[in-house]
Amino acid sequence: MKKKIPQDILDRIAAIEAKPPVELAEEEERSLAEAEAMNDGTTISHEELFSELEEQDRQEEIQKCSARMTIQIPRSLHYRLKKEALREGVSLNQYALYKLAL
Repeated sequence: MKKKIPQDILDRIAAIEAKPPVELAEEEERSLAEAEAMNDGTTISHEELFSELEEQDRQEEIQKCSARMTIQIPRSLHYRLKKEALREGVSLNQYALYKLAL
């Protein structure tokens, strides 16, 4: 997994992107075009980078979850869920997961 970019660097990128665009001289335009032509496909845009980092953060947060949750529900609801699970031919746990995922 790639390393997370430090916040100070992300802040600097945001500050640079917030500045108004600068007009480039003809020579600078040509130099930029040459540099872009050398792109071998290994570079990514800021948007792609941020999207990748957000996905990494999401995966890290998922890994922190215990995957176990205890809740208290009324007996009548427990009875109804148990009855519906039986009718569907699945365990109460499976049925509850199905209902929660809706």
